[in-house]
Amino acid sequence: MTSAREPGGQLRPAGGPLAPAADGVEAPPLRELESAPDVPAESRQELLALKSGAVFLCARRDGDIRPARSSGEGLYAEDTRHLSELRLTVGGLPPVPLSSVLESGHYAVINATNPVLRSATGAPVPQETLNVRRTVLIADRLFYRVRVRNFGLEPVVTVAEVALAADFADVFEVRGMVRATSGRLSEPTRDGDRVRFVYLAEDGQQRETLVELEPSPARVSIDGGRVRVAWDVRLDARESISLWITVTPAGVEVGDAESTAAQAAGQLEAADGEWVDACAQISTDNELFDRLIDASVRDLHALMMPVGDVKLPAAGIPWYVAPFGRDSLLSACEALMINPEIARGTLLALAGLQAHADEAWRDAEPGKILHELRIGELARTGRIPHTPYYGTVDATPLFLMVAGGYYRWTLDLETMLQLRPALDAALAWIDQWGDRDGDGFVEYERRAPAGLINHGWKDSHDSIVHADGAIAEGPIALVEVQGYVYEAKLRIADVYEALGDAPRADRLRAEASELRAAFNEAFWDPDEGFFALGLDGRKAQLRSVTSNPAHCLYCGIVDDDKAALVAERLMATDMFSGWGIRTLSGSSPAYNPMSYHNGSIWPHDNAIAAAGLKRYGFDAATNRIAAGMFDVASDARDFRLPELFCGFQRDGSRAIVAYPVACIPQAWAAAAPFMLLQAMLGISAHAPLNSLTVDRPRLPDWLGEVEIRGIQVGSSKVSLAFRQAGPSTGFSLLEQDGNVRVTMTT
Repeated sequence: MTSAREPGGQLRPAGGPLAPAADGVEAPPLRELESAPDVPAESRQELLALKSGAVFLCARRDGDIRPARSSGEGLYAEDTRHLSELRLTVGGLPPVPLSSVLESGHYAVINATNPVLRSATGAPVPQETLNVRRTVLIADRLFYRVRVRNFGLEPVVTVAEVALAADFADVFEVRGMVRATSGRLSEPTRDGDRVRFVYLAEDGQQRETLVELEPSPARVSIDGGRVRVAWDVRLDARESISLWITVTPAGVEVGDAESTAAQAAGQLEAADGEWVDACAQISTDNELFDRLIDASVRDLHALMMPVGDVKLPAAGIPWYVAPFGRDSLLSACEALMINPEIARGTLLALAGLQAHADEAWRDAEPGKILHELRIGELARTGRIPHTPYYGTVDATPLFLMVAGGYYRWTLDLETMLQLRPALDAALAWIDQWGDRDGDGFVEYERRAPAGLINHGWKDSHDSIVHADGAIAEGPIALVEVQGYVYEAKLRIADVYEALGDAPRADRLRAEASELRAAFNEAFWDPDEGFFALGLDGRKAQLRSVTSNPAHCLYCGIVDDDKAALVAERLMATDMFSGWGIRTLSGSSPAYNPMSYHNGSIWPHDNAIAAAGLKRYGFDAATNRIAAGMFDVASDARDFRLPELFCGFQRDGSRAIVAYPVACIPQAWAAAAPFMLLQAMLGISAHAPLNSLTVDRPRLPDWLGEVEIRGIQVGSSKVSLAFRQAGPSTGFSLLEQDGNVRVTMTT
């Protein structure tokens, strides 16, 4: 029997196909793409997110996966949800959760007990008689173990049952994109201790989910697309039983689940150890801050995903587990001090996906760095343009900026030589395609009918507004993009000089100087004493007060005589909530603290702002932002900074207002603590000059001592210690491997 999938994972009778896309592309989706999913009626803030390689799981904190629209729950691989339901009951009722602990980015332990039950013998089973312990491990598949142990004095006879379903929804459908697919979802089949779910996609590709059960269940029933598996359980006092459910997003059979899971766990643990050893080691006198750093290091490792022979950080779970341009690059930039190899892999991966042709359907132009790559059914059948999609105006200058930053930390000229064609093409895109009207600024305007309207990091449809709240019309030159271009040309000039092209390096520096002068003239709003959000299609300033100009401080394009006014405005009460800097002023008519980009607070945005404020000498503001972000992390489950949170005023509140569909973990939020710490300590590297500088280190009162061991600068490694002494912070050189010069300025 075959059937087609209804939105949300239900089955309906098979119907006719959608109208085919012209030449396999350009068929419009049934709703316009948005940068963020809709917020479901039931918040998914507390989801358990685990990832390894290209496979990831989102489950409830009790370990269940329940069928729901837009919740993000499920087991995913290749942009496809391979498991949409996994629900456990004991004695016909769900266990009562006790604790849920994330042991690593790929492993979790969930403890529960039984509700009040009656044994199959008729005897009552009081609550807290049984311990139901689930261990969840993600490798290239899901290893799901349920151990039930009887801590009572009498035998317990009951039934453990698991309900399973696989809807094979494209991740964009899970996010809320409505489309009646013509793919065929077959009724599940059973072969002994194995259950197989099969889906034939619209383009003829077949997807399978194999579920292996150990020990053999007493009963397996199939009803439409749902499978119910039951084990009869008889436990004497202190006796336990383990049930294994192994879910593979393919047709590969794994054999003995326990030994295979142990092998996978050992391999993943070893890989975790290698990753931690490859990163600079950070320790402090604040245990909570250490836990934040540890969570960030491990989350970045979990988010790394393969692209060809290299890896780059996926943006976040569950919505953005894919190669991204902007997100991966900014995450790599934030993490340069602790592990520059992240930047190298990101640069090589994105260079391999750089656009070579002018294709309006994908917003692609020669030399442009991608926004997002997808390989799910909607991309393969041309319903979305993500094959890849290039609707980003900032990824290309960020590519150059990160390449220059990577070279400054590593002196890796061999990689720069390998990247040279991509660097040339990216610079050509900035000058020829990015500057659409020849005014010296980089602008964007959507060309793809199914693409995003806005191409900056605030890419919601309503995020770019005038001071009166009216949505701007393009082409739009964003303020921060000009900063990225400025810093990109300065940093990459050093690379061209090292590659023997001094005339090109001189031209790039001259172009950067010209851009700085023009920028400070065109974008400065003297009435507001702040930089405009951008210039619209008529070259009128977008005079909204936003966090975007803080990125310009980070890039150094702001004239010194304007920096103090920018810093003061960023830290005013309509911008700084007490937790962090809002994306949009609370005084704007478009302000909404619960929006995605119009008043919310993003940790990565604040880390960049803090680093920019430090660059211009506003150390107190840097530390104030860092304190807010630390307070957010200290109150968060698993010590993870969320992708974003709502921008309500702190007003003595002890907890943030969560944004329900924020990605957790999210790469540039995970990397934000590294940039914040680097900013507070004033650490910068210049490997071409064989130097590492510590500029005005200022530790806050909640962080008295910091050690960072194994900072890589060129071929050298150094270890530094910082100690707060009243209003000043001193540092000492602990170890040095190599001849790099370490200097301090006060």
